[in-house]
Amino acid sequence: MSKQINVALIGNPNTGKTSVFNALTGLNQKVGNYPGITVDKKEGTCKLADGTKAHILDLPGTYSLNASSLDENVVIELLLNRNDKNFPDVAVVVTDVENLKRNLLLFTQIKDLEIPTVLAINMSDRMAYKGISLDIPYLESQLETKIALISTRKNNGISELKELIAKYDSLSTKPCLNASSIDPEYFDSLKKAFPDQLLYKLWLVITQDVNFGKTDRATIEAVNNFKTKSETDLKRLQQKETIKRYQFINNTLKKGQTIDLANAKDFRIKIDRILTHKVWGYVIFFFILLLMFQAVYDWATYPADLIDLGFSNLADWVKNTLPAGAFTNLLAEGIIAGIGGIMVFIPPIAFLFLFISILEESGYMSRVVFLMDRLMRRFGLSGKSVVPLISGNACAIPAVMAARNIESWKERLITILVTPFTTCSARLPVYVIIIALVIPEGTFLGLSYQALTLMSLYALGFLTAVFAAFILNKILKIKSKSYFVIEMPSYKMPLLKNVGLTVLEKTKTFVFEAGKIILAISIVLWFLASYGPGEQFNNAEAIVTERHPNLSEDELNDLVAEHKLEHSYIGIIGKGMEPVIQPLGYDWKIGIGLVTSFAAREVFVGTLATIYSIGSANDIEDEDEAMSTIKNRMAEETHSDGTKVFTLASGISLLLFYAFAMQCMSTLAVVKRETNSWKWPSLQLVFMSGFAYIVALIAFQVLK
Repeated sequence: MSKQINVALIGNPNTGKTSVFNALTGLNQKVGNYPGITVDKKEGTCKLADGTKAHILDLPGTYSLNASSLDENVVIELLLNRNDKNFPDVAVVVTDVENLKRNLLLFTQIKDLEIPTVLAINMSDRMAYKGISLDIPYLESQLETKIALISTRKNNGISELKELIAKYDSLSTKPCLNASSIDPEYFDSLKKAFPDQLLYKLWLVITQDVNFGKTDRATIEAVNNFKTKSETDLKRLQQKETIKRYQFINNTLKKGQTIDLANAKDFRIKIDRILTHKVWGYVIFFFILLLMFQAVYDWATYPADLIDLGFSNLADWVKNTLPAGAFTNLLAEGIIAGIGGIMVFIPPIAFLFLFISILEESGYMSRVVFLMDRLMRRFGLSGKSVVPLISGNACAIPAVMAARNIESWKERLITILVTPFTTCSARLPVYVIIIALVIPEGTFLGLSYQALTLMSLYALGFLTAVFAAFILNKILKIKSKSYFVIEMPSYKMPLLKNVGLTVLEKTKTFVFEAGKIILAISIVLWFLASYGPGEQFNNAEAIVTERHPNLSEDELNDLVAEHKLEHSYIGIIGKGMEPVIQPLGYDWKIGIGLVTSFAAREVFVGTLATIYSIGSANDIEDEDEAMSTIKNRMAEETHSDGTKVFTLASGISLLLFYAFAMQCMSTLAVVKRETNSWKWPSLQLVFMSGFAYIVALIAFQVLK
């Protein structure tokens, strides 16, 4: 059995740590949460040259071991706890060659924990471009480590990094400098009180108020003859420690790093002047979003149509091939139709993640955050609130989790409460199908009406979130102060591997997480729609034949199927809801979709696909085969008076309902966990749902 070692990837944000993680692990990675907390846990595996299996843990980005957020606390607590199953045998500190001075602060702190540490200097391909040269042997001697000069973009140095990881037991664990010299008397008394403990670990426990083993801050301060310090004195000592570390780093880099500014070809400042301009910055961002949504519609149409038709044909084949009966109906009308109703949206979702990933990889997303901070501050939010709001375009759940980086409780709470207004990818299937049904084809200034509608819904969600934040800022009487600091990374061409892995991971998560819910709900829906109580359901054929004696076989089958559906269990539920939702332009079938989509918004389309599959004609010939697709079944749906269900008025009403409603129980659960109270998610559910109903009602009544 091959040996396995734990490798922790540690580094500042924007150093390319994720790129190193992808280069080492490839597809052998998974994402979850640390037990009990809402912090992303990325881990993967790779084989080293000597056959050793390396378990790679990509820790959250942190600027230092002086924690100011839950993310940074995760890093500290892991590095303090040698009994943790993920405690690293070797730490790889990833740095950016352009920001080496700042990145090395974290490196010197980790060295003080006496963990075998490799220094990975990333983006080495930019050294010539920036006029940077490094004396690697000198830096290795001063920093008491081995250095891997790497470029994930060019795939250089990765094999050398793996070799250094494999030889971790030969790495020096000696600290770079003597940090305790900032107050020798204090640290001597600390050492005497705990002679068997690592001095820097004790210092972190005191200043960060974290635990390791059975030792915590109270235990240390309770020891006899140990003179404790006030919070002010501790802060002052922390500052002295940081200054001492930077003095060491400056002296090291004076000889170890040379920067020839005359040869540096940096256009970043000129580009930033345009992209972060107080007018043109917003205009450029708006047009980038427009182009993004136009491309999502244009590029995704063809594969989506093929998937739609493929699942429809598969359902027909199952019906025609397998023996008639309940199992065949379940397979064709429940499972295949339900899953097909989601699979059809893989192309638009994948393209959306593709563009978001490119914007992040290129460095442009940081400019957007900086740009939007000017706007956010007027509404009681800082620029840090923009990160969850933008992340909400992918999914509200990780977006709500991202708010933990906001130090101010008031700003964090407001961000958590308004983030679900932003249009998440789960709304995209609903938007795409409804827009295709009710918005006519055509273009305005070269942009399709459908793409403009989608763009408007995204903008509406964001603006509503900001306006809601403004109201909450006035209502909530919570005093707090915060400061906004963001790093502007260098512009770079997105790495295709990173973009591809991001798209694959996000799309896979969407499909499998949604798929579990949809499969279960599709089976339940099929049962509720295929069975019912009483004579109206059981004698449907006799009742329909008596009312319409002169129908052809196909027409009779259609009416019998519709009659059965209307008097099935699910029909009874839908009919019971109809008086409430009828003023919005919805029928009982849409009502069922609204209820089931509370499990997850995207289930709405799968629900309608299942219902319309059960209620549709049984036999459709060649030229009419396209009519069996989900979209066309919905387009043909009519009320009892013969008017179409999906019109411009009802379609806009439904789009607005989903734009504002809290149709996601998973998001509510996460909000409860983040706020540690049912009060806030309950208020969120009541307000958002009520607001959505009123807006949808007004829209339908005006447009009809």
